Amino acid sequence: RQLQGLRTRMARVETTYADRIERVWADRKASARNLLQYVSLRQQDLRSLQENLLRRGLSSLGRCEANVHATLNEVIHVLQQIEGQCGPAEEPAEVDFERGRELLNQSTRRLFGGRPSQGGAHIMVTMPSEAAHDRTLVSDLVAHGMDCMRVNCAHDDPAAWQRMIENLRRACREQQRECKVLMDLCGPKLRTGPIEAGPAVLKWRPRRDALGRVIAPARIWFHDEDAAATAPLPADASIPVVGKWLIELRPGDVVRLKDARSRARRIRIVERGPGGTWGESDQTAFVTPDTELRHDREGKSQREPGRIGAIVPTERYLALRRGDPLLLCDEHKIGAPALYDEHGQLVRPSMIGCTLPSVFRDLKRGERVLFDDGKITARVDAVHANYIELEVIHAGPNGTRLRADKGINLPDTDLHLDALTDKDLQDIAFVVEHADMVGYSFVRREEDVEQLQRELARLGNPDMPIVLKIENRQAFERLPSLLMAALRSPASGVMIARGDLAVELGWQRLAEVQEEILWMCEAAHMPVVWATQVLESLAKTGIPSRAEITDAAMGVRAECVMLNKGPYITEAVRVLSDILRRMKDHHAKKRQILRRLRLADDLLPISAEDETGQGV
Repeated sequence: RQLQGLRTRMARVETTYADRIERVWADRKASARNLLQYVSLRQQDLRSLQENLLRRGLSSLGRCEANVHATLNEVIHVLQQIEGQCGPAEEPAEVDFERGRELLNQSTRRLFGGRPSQGGAHIMVTMPSEAAHDRTLVSDLVAHGMDCMRVNCAHDDPAAWQRMIENLRRACREQQRECKVLMDLCGPKLRTGPIEAGPAVLKWRPRRDALGRVIAPARIWFHDEDAAATAPLPADASIPVVGKWLIELRPGDVVRLKDARSRARRIRIVERGPGGTWGESDQTAFVTPDTELRHDREGKSQREPGRIGAIVPTERYLALRRGDPLLLCDEHKIGAPALYDEHGQLVRPSMIGCTLPSVFRDLKRGERVLFDDGKITARVDAVHANYIELEVIHAGPNGTRLRADKGINLPDTDLHLDALTDKDLQDIAFVVEHADMVGYSFVRREEDVEQLQRELARLGNPDMPIVLKIENRQAFERLPSLLMAALRSPASGVMIARGDLAVELGWQRLAEVQEEILWMCEAAHMPVVWATQVLESLAKTGIPSRAEITDAAMGVRAECVMLNKGPYITEAVRVLSDILRRMKDHHAKKRQILRRLRLADDLLPISAEDETGQGV
């Protein structure tokens, strides 16, 4: 009766939402119905029902995502057989077990092409800027298993994007391989604004032992102001010098100066190098463009003093502690650290700009504002037209530094920003002409999906596949509606941006959140891209961590796994391909596949007859 009640409720929901199903792309209506059936099912608490089914050795409905109606029909039928009942004739399921798998495979082929080149899931790789001019890099990535190139529109420019894609097409022709192109729109990224520059000062200091004795002098590189500032070897400081003063320096000479603290300092000239001169000092010093350089040779001062050229001002940051006030201002305000009077009393709190101050109208008192991937959490105390008063409620025990151009997350706020920015609207024209699919950042509601679909239609490519990036709380909480909207396109997928989701929803929730997204997407027969920090250490340092190898193996439950750029990205692609190839024989989505496991032979040796399947 419970199962029949679930089936009746699903039929009622399907009737109620018939108009929404009607708007879906013609050959995806079955997927839309299955999604509604799954949503109807998961609105109930089924735990006691599952226990009752398990005790009878029956399916507990735990793997019904791709074929909800068919699963219920089969379990009800078996129960009726057990009880000797003849129930009413079952309405045949539109999506049976075979068709559920085929619909997902069909959607995956539309996005990523044929079967993965080497593993159990397709491999997507984010392109570094070098891919625009390094053909070998792109060719190697294709050879090692890249099935999809990701171009991030937040970086580089259309000319570079076109060269990346041309390099890919050439590699695919040479290797007779298929590799798709996903171009990711930027979206309205919330970031911190610039911070006022610090003083123009250079510092050097020698290395000292635990007793303060100098064990290695500071190495200083003097170079012409108009020449490259980069020293040919590691240097503790590179000092630009104005005019021809530098030409007179010889090994054995001494450069004297009074640093910014009016302390006398000496630098011994030790050798001349290409484009400059090396000096060494046993003293710590701070020098500015106002510092004069005096040149001594054999105890005698030489001619006019030298002048230091332009020095790049030091980068500033805000040092924030728990309990500190912070002003989040509009984009016109330059950030600055807190200001205190001579008695240590706060005169002005730290302040920093926001690249999208239009979000201020959506913020409410008590909501959280997260900075730099959640390293700093603040709470809204008051909202004003041009700034927000915040109180820092989480930071490191010794404070945390907040710099310019760091991400801002508003997990508690119902934002009403347009998902497509002016830049996105410009970039889409390029995407439509050159890419195979478009990645949609910052999507939050059904209307956002419709906006992109209208823009693609306006540009003459309404069939272009779209990939929704689920990267914030609103997108996650509205996922079924987003999927229903995406089913109006002939091909679509979902990217789980796990890093951003962890910041918005909390790291402790990430495991269950990514599971729920996988379930819901499978119910919609929607391909999933497993993204963010997959084999990150391997790609960046060449050495993987144990945890990330395990995480990469989980990627076989998705249809595609994404790697980010790094110096060792080719090796990361090779390793990921091998991991996915090994795991594909053990898992399909969340179903464990019981292939023959040779490990079992340890306890129970198998005969040759059993090996061929003829034994008992």
